[in-house]
Amino acid sequence: MTADDYTTEEMMITAIARELRDDELGFVGLGTAARAFTLAVGIPIAAARLAQLRHAPGFSIYWGNLLTPSLDAIPDALLQDAYTRWPAAASPADVGYKIDMVTRGRFDVSFESAPQVDRYGNLNITALGGGSPPKTRLVGCLAQTEHLAFIKRPIIVTDLSRRGFVPKVDFITSVGYLDGGDSRRALGLPGPGPSLCVTDKAIFDFHPASKMMRLRSIHPGFTLEQVLDNMGFEPVIEGEPRPTAPPTAEEVRLIRKVIDPHGTLFQPGSV
Repeated sequence: MTADDYTTEEMMITAIARELRDDELGFVGLGTAARAFTLAVGIPIAAARLAQLRHAPGFSIYWGNLLTPSLDAIPDALLQDAYTRWPAAASPADVGYKIDMVTRGRFDVSFESAPQVDRYGNLNITALGGGSPPKTRLVGCLAQTEHLAFIKRPIIVTDLSRRGFVPKVDFITSVGYLDGGDSRRALGLPGPGPSLCVTDKAIFDFHPASKMMRLRSIHPGFTLEQVLDNMGFEPVIEGEPRPTAPPTAEEVRLIRKVIDPHGTLFQPGSV
């Protein structure tokens, strides 16, 4: 039964959870605060736990220095002290261990967020405005460059806006499909490239030949015109866009009552 009342975040969580498979390992990155934390950390962790509860009990994540943390015991507050006491299969102190796993292809899925995404799924978390020095300096590449280079199914998680969805990013931090077509393959990158882009208004994938972003579904309550008005380029549209399947009443109950009853995963600034 479809839920009558659900939030933007719950729509995104359920859409992502349905893409996750049993016995896969997912990489959850870092989020600074507020909306950035919700997109990069909160939504992916909640989606991972929802997948465990619904259809993929063996799905696990690597977040921070926690390999396979117990998602049935998410701390009330994600502070440093909580990390040291959160039960996990392992807690390697050396970040090189995690990067080694990335480059060896040990991760099936990753969750990526960025203030700029272009028509070919290239991401920018380095600088806005171009030039030297740039107009705005961002957080920097972290390990996102390696994620999109090596991980099997990167999922982009971000809000849809004309400022964020641009024809060409100001700086390529992480290569999606570069200039489209075979240009990514020509670089010799071992990973296949981003698989999905899940936003607050619609879901996109990438056309198999051109590698351009392609509209897959529109969330209930939004129109095609509203989606396009929030993009700086027109995605591939094939036929009449279908609606995104909304959360079920049981999925909403699990998110609110079981997965995140204390509101730990959604920081102030969610919309």
